[in-house]
Amino acid sequence: MKSILRLISCAALLLFISVPASAEILKIVVDDTIQPVSEEYIARAIAEAERRNDQAILIEINTPGGLLDSTRQIIEHITNSRVPVVIYVTPSGSRAASAGFFILESADIAAMAPGTNTGAAHPVVLGGGKMDDVMKEKMENDAAALMRSVASRRGRNVEVAESTVRQSKSFTDQEALAQHLIEYVASNEQDLLKQLESKTFKRFNGQTVTLHLAGDAVMPFGMTLKEKILAYLMDPNVAFLLLAIGALALYVEFNHPGAVIPGTVGIVFILVAAFALNLLPTRFAALVLILGAFALFAAEAKFASHGVLTIGGIALLTLGGLLLVDAPIPEMRVHLVTALAVSIPLGAITAFLMTIALKARRNKVVTGEQGLLGETGVAQTALSPQGKVFVHGELWDAIASTNIPIGQLVVVRRVEGLTLEVDPLVATPPNASPAAAVL
Repeated sequence: MKSILRLISCAALLLFISVPASAEILKIVVDDTIQPVSEEYIARAIAEAERRNDQAILIEINTPGGLLDSTRQIIEHITNSRVPVVIYVTPSGSRAASAGFFILESADIAAMAPGTNTGAAHPVVLGGGKMDDVMKEKMENDAAALMRSVASRRGRNVEVAESTVRQSKSFTDQEALAQHLIEYVASNEQDLLKQLESKTFKRFNGQTVTLHLAGDAVMPFGMTLKEKILAYLMDPNVAFLLLAIGALALYVEFNHPGAVIPGTVGIVFILVAAFALNLLPTRFAALVLILGAFALFAAEAKFASHGVLTIGGIALLTLGGLLLVDAPIPEMRVHLVTALAVSIPLGAITAFLMTIALKARRNKVVTGEQGLLGETGVAQTALSPQGKVFVHGELWDAIASTNIPIGQLVVVRRVEGLTLEVDPLVATPPNASPAAAVL
Protein backbone atom coordinates (compact mmCIF):
# COMPACT_ATOMS: atom_id res chain seq x y z
CA MET A 1 0.00 0.00 0.00
CA LYS A 2 2.82 2.39 0.89
CA SER A 3 4.53 1.60 -2.41
CA ILE A 4 1.37 2.49 -4.32
CA LEU A 5 0.99 5.79 -2.47
CA ARG A 6 4.64 6.61 -3.12
CA LEU A 7 4.19 5.96 -6.84
CA ILE A 8 1.06 8.13 -6.97
CA SER A 9 2.91 10.97 -5.19
CA CYS A 10 5.86 10.78 -7.58
CA ALA A 11 3.54 10.75 -10.60
CA ALA A 12 1.68 13.80 -9.29
CA LEU A 13 4.96 15.63 -8.66
CA LEU A 14 6.23 14.85 -12.15
CA LEU A 15 2.95 16.01 -13.65
CA PHE A 16 3.16 19.25 -11.68
CA ILE A 17 6.73 19.85 -12.85
CA SER A 18 6.03 19.02 -16.49
CA VAL A 19 3.12 21.48 -16.81
CA PRO A 20 4.43 25.01 -17.47
CA ALA A 21 2.97 27.21 -14.76
CA SER A 22 2.96 30.86 -15.73
CA ALA A 23 0.62 33.70 -14.94
CA GLU A 24 2.60 36.48 -16.54
CA ILE A 25 2.26 39.03 -19.30
CA LEU A 26 5.26 39.40 -21.57
CA LYS A 27 5.84 43.03 -22.54
CA ILE A 28 7.96 44.47 -25.35
CA VAL A 29 8.41 48.03 -26.59
CA VAL A 30 8.70 48.85 -30.31
CA ASP A 31 9.75 52.50 -30.59
CA ASP A 32 11.29 52.62 -34.05
CA THR A 33 10.57 52.15 -37.73
CA ILE A 34 9.27 48.76 -38.84
CA GLN A 35 12.16 46.87 -40.44
CA PRO A 36 13.83 43.42 -40.24
CA VAL A 37 15.16 43.99 -36.70
CA SER A 38 11.65 44.88 -35.47
CA GLU A 39 10.30 41.71 -37.06
CA GLU A 40 13.00 39.57 -35.44
CA TYR A 41 12.38 41.14 -32.01
CA ILE A 42 8.60 40.61 -32.13
CA ALA A 43 8.96 37.06 -33.46
CA ARG A 44 11.41 36.17 -30.67
CA ALA A 45 9.09 37.64 -28.04
CA ILE A 46 6.09 35.66 -29.32
CA ALA A 47 8.14 32.45 -29.34
CA GLU A 48 9.27 33.12 -25.76
CA ALA A 49 5.71 33.81 -24.59
CA GLU A 50 4.54 30.56 -26.17
CA ARG A 51 7.39 28.65 -24.56
CA ARG A 52 6.54 30.05 -21.12
CA ASN A 53 2.78 29.68 -21.66
CA ASP A 54 2.18 33.34 -20.75
CA GLN A 55 -1.31 34.77 -20.42
CA ALA A 56 -0.74 37.46 -23.05
CA ILE A 57 1.85 39.49 -24.95
CA LEU A 58 1.71 43.26 -24.56
CA ILE A 59 3.35 45.20 -27.40
CA GLU A 60 3.71 48.92 -26.74
CA ILE A 61 4.25 50.59 -30.09
CA ASN A 62 5.25 54.01 -31.40
CA THR A 63 6.23 54.01 -35.06
CA PRO A 64 5.97 56.25 -38.15
CA GLY A 65 5.75 53.14 -40.37
CA GLY A 66 8.26 51.07 -42.25
CA LEU A 67 8.81 48.33 -44.77
CA LEU A 68 5.82 46.38 -46.10
CA ASP A 69 7.68 43.06 -46.22
CA SER A 70 8.61 43.28 -42.54
CA THR A 71 5.03 44.35 -41.73
CA ARG A 72 3.59 41.28 -43.44
CA GLN A 73 5.93 38.99 -41.51
CA ILE A 74 5.01 40.65 -38.20
CA ILE A 75 1.29 40.25 -38.99
CA GLU A 76 1.92 36.58 -39.75
CA HIS A 77 3.65 36.09 -36.37
CA ILE A 78 0.84 37.86 -34.51
CA THR A 79 -2.06 36.05 -36.21
CA ASN A 80 -0.37 32.65 -35.73
CA SER A 81 0.56 33.29 -32.09
CA ARG A 82 -0.84 30.77 -29.60
CA VAL A 83 -0.71 33.52 -26.94
CA PRO A 84 -3.14 36.46 -27.23
CA VAL A 85 -1.44 39.63 -28.48
CA VAL A 86 -2.37 43.05 -27.11
CA ILE A 87 -1.03 46.08 -29.00
CA TYR A 88 -1.06 49.41 -27.19
CA VAL A 89 -0.14 52.71 -28.86
CA THR A 90 1.59 54.67 -26.11
CA PRO A 91 2.68 57.09 -24.62
CA SER A 92 0.59 60.18 -25.35
CA GLY A 93 1.86 61.90 -28.49
CA SER A 94 2.85 58.59 -30.08
CA ARG A 95 1.48 57.15 -33.29
CA ALA A 96 1.00 53.89 -35.13
CA ALA A 97 1.09 55.23 -38.66
CA SER A 98 1.26 53.39 -41.97
CA ALA A 99 2.80 49.98 -41.25
CA GLY A 100 2.04 50.55 -37.57
CA PHE A 101 -1.70 50.70 -38.33
CA PHE A 102 -1.55 47.34 -40.12
CA ILE A 103 0.12 45.82 -37.07
CA LEU A 104 -2.37 47.48 -34.69
CA GLU A 105 -5.32 46.02 -36.62
CA SER A 106 -3.76 42.52 -36.61
CA ALA A 107 -3.77 42.34 -32.79
CA ASP A 108 -6.24 40.31 -30.72
CA ILE A 109 -6.78 43.45 -28.65
CA ALA A 110 -6.04 46.94 -30.02
CA ALA A 111 -5.72 49.86 -27.63
CA MET A 112 -4.47 53.45 -27.65
CA ALA A 113 -3.44 55.99 -25.06
CA PRO A 114 -5.13 59.41 -24.99
CA GLY A 115 -3.45 61.87 -27.34
CA THR A 116 -2.20 59.25 -29.81
CA ASN A 117 -3.13 58.74 -33.46
CA THR A 118 -3.10 56.04 -36.10
CA GLY A 119 -3.86 55.45 -39.79
CA ALA A 120 -2.35 56.92 -42.99
CA ALA A 121 -1.64 53.45 -44.32
CA HIS A 122 -1.53 54.26 -48.05
CA PRO A 123 1.40 52.42 -49.71
CA VAL A 124 4.24 54.68 -50.83
CA VAL A 125 6.55 53.97 -53.76
CA LEU A 126 10.12 53.41 -52.61
CA GLY A 127 12.21 56.56 -52.85
CA GLY A 128 9.12 58.74 -53.29
CA GLY A 129 9.40 58.52 -57.08
CA LYS A 130 6.61 58.63 -59.66
CA MET A 131 4.93 55.37 -60.69
CA ASP A 132 2.53 54.59 -63.51
CA ASP A 133 -1.19 54.35 -62.74
CA VAL A 134 -1.35 50.57 -63.19
CA MET A 135 1.45 49.87 -60.72
CA LYS A 136 0.01 52.38 -58.27
CA GLU A 137 -3.39 50.68 -58.45
CA LYS A 138 -1.84 47.22 -57.98
CA MET A 139 0.06 48.31 -54.88
CA GLU A 140 -3.01 50.02 -53.43
CA ASN A 141 -5.28 47.04 -54.06
CA ASP A 142 -2.76 44.65 -52.55
CA ALA A 143 -2.44 46.71 -49.37
CA ALA A 144 -6.22 47.19 -49.18
CA ALA A 145 -6.80 43.43 -49.49
CA LEU A 146 -4.36 42.80 -46.64
CA MET A 147 -6.17 45.37 -44.49
CA ARG A 148 -9.60 43.87 -45.24
CA SER A 149 -8.35 40.39 -44.44
CA VAL A 150 -6.90 41.41 -41.08
CA ALA A 151 -9.71 43.75 -39.98
CA SER A 152 -12.55 41.40 -40.91
CA ARG A 153 -11.08 38.41 -39.05
CA ARG A 154 -10.64 40.60 -35.97
CA GLY A 155 -14.23 41.85 -36.22
CA ARG A 156 -13.29 45.49 -36.76
CA ASN A 157 -14.69 48.10 -39.13
CA VAL A 158 -13.44 46.90 -42.50
CA GLU A 159 -14.69 49.87 -44.52
CA VAL A 160 -13.07 52.49 -42.29
CA ALA A 161 -9.86 50.45 -41.99
CA GLU A 162 -9.65 50.24 -45.78
CA SER A 163 -10.09 54.03 -46.05
CA THR A 164 -6.70 54.48 -44.35
CA VAL A 165 -5.17 52.69 -47.33
CA ARG A 166 -7.16 54.19 -50.18
CA GLN A 167 -7.64 57.71 -48.79
CA SER A 168 -4.74 57.92 -46.29
CA LYS A 169 -7.14 58.75 -43.45
CA SER A 170 -5.83 59.11 -39.91
CA PHE A 171 -7.68 58.91 -36.60
CA THR A 172 -7.21 60.08 -33.05
CA ASP A 173 -7.65 57.61 -30.20
CA GLN A 174 -11.30 58.62 -29.65
CA GLU A 175 -12.08 58.55 -33.37
CA ALA A 176 -10.51 55.11 -33.71
CA LEU A 177 -12.57 53.88 -30.74
CA ALA A 178 -15.80 55.35 -32.12
CA GLN A 179 -15.12 53.88 -35.58
CA HIS A 180 -14.48 50.47 -34.01
CA LEU A 181 -10.87 50.27 -35.17
CA ILE A 182 -9.69 49.62 -31.60
CA GLU A 183 -11.32 48.18 -28.49
CA TYR A 184 -9.94 50.33 -25.68
CA VAL A 185 -8.53 53.74 -24.79
CA ALA A 186 -6.40 53.46 -21.66
CA SER A 187 -4.44 56.16 -19.86
CA ASN A 188 -1.68 53.76 -18.81
CA GLU A 189 -0.68 50.12 -18.68
CA GLN A 190 -2.47 49.40 -15.37
CA ASP A 191 -5.67 50.99 -16.68
CA LEU A 192 -5.51 48.83 -19.81
CA LEU A 193 -5.03 45.57 -17.88
CA LYS A 194 -7.89 46.53 -15.57
CA GLN A 195 -10.20 47.05 -18.56
CA LEU A 196 -9.12 43.73 -20.07
CA GLU A 197 -9.96 41.72 -16.95
CA SER A 198 -12.53 38.97 -17.70
CA LYS A 199 -13.11 40.29 -21.23
CA THR A 200 -13.99 37.72 -23.90
CA PHE A 201 -12.91 38.04 -27.54
CA LYS A 202 -12.57 35.92 -30.65
CA ARG A 203 -9.09 35.06 -31.88
CA PHE A 204 -7.94 34.97 -35.51
CA ASN A 205 -8.60 31.21 -35.74
CA GLY A 206 -12.18 31.66 -34.46
CA GLN A 207 -11.47 30.45 -30.92
CA THR A 208 -13.16 32.39 -28.11
CA VAL A 209 -10.86 33.40 -25.24
CA THR A 210 -11.43 35.14 -21.94
CA LEU A 211 -8.57 37.06 -20.36
CA HIS A 212 -7.93 36.92 -16.61
CA LEU A 213 -5.03 39.26 -16.04
CA ALA A 214 -5.75 40.56 -12.55
CA GLY A 215 -2.67 40.18 -10.40
CA ASP A 216 -0.51 38.88 -13.24
CA ALA A 217 3.06 40.18 -13.33
CA VAL A 218 4.18 42.16 -16.37
CA MET A 219 7.62 40.93 -17.42
CA PRO A 220 9.65 43.21 -19.71
CA PHE A 221 11.36 41.44 -22.59
CA GLY A 222 14.19 43.49 -24.06
CA MET A 223 16.27 43.30 -27.18
CA THR A 224 19.43 41.25 -27.28
CA LEU A 225 22.77 43.02 -27.71
CA LYS A 226 22.80 41.92 -31.35
CA GLU A 227 19.34 43.38 -31.95
CA LYS A 228 20.28 46.65 -30.24
CA ILE A 229 23.38 47.01 -32.40
CA LEU A 230 21.47 46.13 -35.57
CA ALA A 231 18.66 48.53 -34.67
CA TYR A 232 21.24 51.30 -34.29
CA LEU A 233 22.93 50.39 -37.57
CA MET A 234 19.59 50.26 -39.37
CA ASP A 235 19.43 54.03 -39.09
CA PRO A 236 20.31 55.09 -42.68
CA ASN A 237 22.12 58.16 -41.39
CA VAL A 238 24.43 55.97 -39.30
CA ALA A 239 25.03 53.59 -42.20
CA PHE A 240 25.92 56.47 -44.52
CA LEU A 241 28.24 58.00 -41.94
CA LEU A 242 30.05 54.68 -41.43
CA LEU A 243 30.41 54.25 -45.20
CA ALA A 244 31.86 57.75 -45.63
CA ILE A 245 34.30 57.41 -42.71
CA GLY A 246 35.40 54.01 -43.99
CA ALA A 247 36.06 55.40 -47.47
CA LEU A 248 38.03 58.31 -46.01
CA ALA A 249 40.12 55.94 -43.86
CA LEU A 250 40.98 53.78 -46.88
CA TYR A 251 41.86 56.93 -48.80
CA VAL A 252 44.32 57.89 -46.05
CA GLU A 253 45.80 54.38 -46.10
CA PHE A 254 46.39 54.53 -49.87
CA ASN A 255 48.21 57.83 -49.45
CA HIS A 256 50.27 56.53 -46.50
CA PRO A 257 50.99 52.87 -47.27
CA GLY A 258 51.93 50.85 -44.22
CA ALA A 259 50.06 53.02 -41.72
CA VAL A 260 47.83 49.95 -41.05
CA ILE A 261 45.43 51.64 -38.61
CA PRO A 262 43.54 53.74 -41.22
CA GLY A 263 43.26 50.73 -43.51
CA THR A 264 41.93 48.52 -40.72
CA VAL A 265 39.41 51.12 -39.59
CA GLY A 266 38.31 51.68 -43.18
CA ILE A 267 37.69 48.00 -43.91
CA VAL A 268 35.79 47.47 -40.65
CA PHE A 269 33.57 50.53 -41.13
CA ILE A 270 32.80 49.73 -44.77
CA LEU A 271 31.93 46.10 -44.00
CA VAL A 272 29.66 47.14 -41.13
CA ALA A 273 27.97 49.73 -43.35
CA ALA A 274 27.55 47.13 -46.11
CA PHE A 275 25.92 44.75 -43.62
CA ALA A 276 23.45 47.43 -42.52
CA LEU A 277 22.69 48.50 -46.10
CA ASN A 278 22.07 44.86 -47.01
CA LEU A 279 19.12 44.89 -44.58
CA LEU A 280 17.79 48.17 -45.96
CA PRO A 281 16.28 48.86 -49.40
CA THR A 282 19.51 50.19 -50.90
CA ARG A 283 20.00 51.84 -54.29
CA PHE A 284 23.33 50.49 -55.49
CA ALA A 285 23.46 53.15 -58.22
CA ALA A 286 23.91 55.64 -55.37
CA LEU A 287 27.16 53.86 -54.45
CA VAL A 288 28.45 54.72 -57.94
CA LEU A 289 27.72 58.40 -57.21
CA ILE A 290 29.67 58.14 -53.95
CA LEU A 291 32.65 56.55 -55.71
CA GLY A 292 32.45 59.26 -58.39
CA ALA A 293 32.61 61.89 -55.64
CA PHE A 294 35.91 60.50 -54.34
CA ALA A 295 37.24 60.40 -57.91
CA LEU A 296 36.48 64.11 -58.26
CA PHE A 297 38.14 64.85 -54.91
CA ALA A 298 41.32 63.13 -56.13
CA ALA A 299 41.16 64.92 -59.48
CA GLU A 300 40.92 68.31 -57.74
CA ALA A 301 44.41 67.98 -56.27
CA LYS A 302 45.91 66.66 -59.49
CA PHE A 303 44.46 69.18 -61.93
CA ALA A 304 44.08 72.17 -59.57
CA SER A 305 40.65 73.28 -60.78
CA HIS A 306 40.47 75.90 -58.00
CA GLY A 307 37.62 74.10 -56.21
CA VAL A 308 35.38 73.26 -59.17
CA LEU A 309 36.01 69.50 -58.93
CA THR A 310 35.68 69.58 -55.14
CA ILE A 311 32.28 71.26 -55.39
CA GLY A 312 31.25 68.64 -57.94
CA GLY A 313 32.43 65.87 -55.60
CA ILE A 314 30.47 67.35 -52.68
CA ALA A 315 27.35 67.54 -54.86
CA LEU A 316 27.76 63.91 -55.97
CA LEU A 317 28.39 62.69 -52.41
CA THR A 318 25.35 64.57 -51.11
CA LEU A 319 23.15 63.22 -53.89
CA GLY A 320 24.50 59.70 -53.37
CA GLY A 321 23.72 59.91 -49.66
CA LEU A 322 20.17 61.15 -50.23
CA LEU A 323 19.46 58.35 -52.75
CA LEU A 324 21.34 55.63 -50.88
CA VAL A 325 18.37 54.16 -48.99
CA ASP A 326 15.24 53.66 -51.09
CA ALA A 327 12.71 53.70 -48.19
CA PRO A 328 8.96 54.50 -48.23
CA ILE A 329 9.04 56.99 -45.33
CA PRO A 330 11.38 59.95 -44.62
CA GLU A 331 12.42 58.46 -41.26
CA MET A 332 14.12 55.60 -43.11
CA ARG A 333 16.12 57.76 -45.54
CA VAL A 334 19.33 59.75 -45.19
CA HIS A 335 18.48 63.29 -44.11
CA LEU A 336 19.71 66.28 -46.12
CA VAL A 337 21.41 67.71 -43.03
CA THR A 338 23.32 64.45 -42.55
CA ALA A 339 24.33 64.28 -46.21
CA LEU A 340 25.66 67.84 -46.16
CA ALA A 341 27.34 67.43 -42.76
CA VAL A 342 29.26 64.44 -44.14
CA SER A 343 29.89 65.61 -47.71
CA ILE A 344 31.28 69.11 -47.11
CA PRO A 345 33.92 68.22 -44.46
CA LEU A 346 34.80 65.00 -46.28
CA GLY A 347 35.31 66.85 -49.55
CA ALA A 348 37.56 69.42 -47.90
CA ILE A 349 39.58 66.77 -46.04
CA THR A 350 40.11 64.47 -49.02
CA ALA A 351 41.10 67.32 -51.34
CA PHE A 352 43.54 68.60 -48.70
CA LEU A 353 45.10 65.16 -48.18
CA MET A 354 45.48 64.57 -51.92
CA THR A 355 47.14 67.98 -52.34
CA ILE A 356 49.68 67.16 -49.63
CA ALA A 357 50.36 63.75 -51.15
CA LEU A 358 50.98 65.14 -54.64
CA LYS A 359 53.23 67.90 -53.32
CA ALA A 360 55.26 65.33 -51.42
CA ARG A 361 55.71 63.28 -54.59
CA ARG A 362 56.91 66.32 -56.52
CA ASN A 363 59.48 67.29 -53.87
CA LYS A 364 63.11 66.31 -54.31
CA VAL A 365 64.06 63.04 -52.66
CA VAL A 366 66.32 63.73 -49.69
CA THR A 367 67.07 60.18 -48.53
CA GLY A 368 68.95 57.19 -49.94
CA GLU A 369 71.07 57.28 -53.09
CA GLN A 370 68.75 59.74 -54.82
CA GLY A 371 69.11 62.11 -51.91
CA LEU A 372 72.93 62.28 -52.40
CA LEU A 373 72.83 63.34 -56.03
CA GLY A 374 73.77 67.00 -56.41
CA GLU A 375 74.93 67.32 -52.82
CA THR A 376 78.15 69.19 -52.08
CA GLY A 377 80.99 68.05 -49.83
CA VAL A 378 84.64 68.57 -49.00
CA ALA A 379 87.63 66.47 -50.13
CA GLN A 380 89.16 65.04 -46.92
CA THR A 381 92.12 63.66 -48.88
CA ALA A 382 93.55 64.44 -52.26
CA LEU A 383 91.56 62.66 -54.98
CA SER A 384 93.92 61.33 -57.68
CA PRO A 385 91.38 60.14 -58.67
CA GLN A 386 90.39 58.11 -55.52
CA GLY A 387 90.19 59.39 -52.00
CA LYS A 388 87.82 60.39 -49.20
CA VAL A 389 85.09 63.06 -49.18
CA PHE A 390 82.87 64.37 -46.41
CA VAL A 391 79.18 64.54 -47.53
CA HIS A 392 75.99 64.67 -45.45
CA GLY A 393 77.94 64.45 -42.21
CA GLU A 394 79.53 61.16 -43.30
CA LEU A 395 82.92 60.10 -44.74
CA TRP A 396 82.65 58.41 -48.15
CA ASP A 397 85.00 56.72 -50.61
CA ALA A 398 85.04 58.82 -53.75
CA ILE A 399 86.35 58.79 -57.32
CA ALA A 400 86.87 62.10 -59.10
CA SER A 401 86.85 62.80 -62.83
CA THR A 402 90.03 64.85 -62.33
CA ASN A 403 92.64 65.36 -59.62
CA ILE A 404 91.20 67.30 -56.68
CA PRO A 405 93.36 68.71 -53.88
CA ILE A 406 92.50 68.29 -50.21
CA GLY A 407 89.92 70.79 -48.93
CA GLN A 408 88.39 71.34 -52.39
CA LEU A 409 84.58 71.53 -52.59
CA VAL A 410 83.06 68.71 -54.62
CA VAL A 411 79.61 67.85 -55.99
CA VAL A 412 78.16 64.30 -56.13
CA ARG A 413 77.30 63.17 -59.65
CA ARG A 414 76.65 59.45 -59.16
CA VAL A 415 76.45 56.78 -56.47
CA GLU A 416 77.89 53.29 -57.02
CA GLY A 417 77.26 51.18 -53.95
CA LEU A 418 79.29 52.87 -51.18
CA THR A 419 81.44 54.91 -53.58
CA LEU A 420 80.60 58.38 -54.80
CA GLU A 421 81.56 59.80 -58.20
CA VAL A 422 82.31 63.50 -57.74
CA ASP A 423 83.38 66.56 -59.70
CA PRO A 424 85.09 69.67 -58.41
CA LEU A 425 82.63 72.41 -57.50
CA VAL A 426 83.47 75.60 -59.41
CA ALA A 427 82.83 78.58 -57.16
CA THR A 428 81.47 81.81 -58.60
CA PRO A 429 84.07 84.61 -58.25
CA PRO A 430 82.92 87.72 -56.38
CA ASN A 431 81.14 90.33 -58.58
CA ALA A 432 81.21 87.87 -61.49
CA SER A 433 78.21 87.17 -63.68
CA PRO A 434 76.81 83.65 -63.97
CA ALA A 435 78.02 83.52 -67.57
CA ALA A 436 81.58 84.26 -66.49
CA ALA A 437 81.37 81.51 -63.90
CA VAL A 438 80.43 79.02 -66.56
CA LEU A 439 83.28 80.13 -68.80
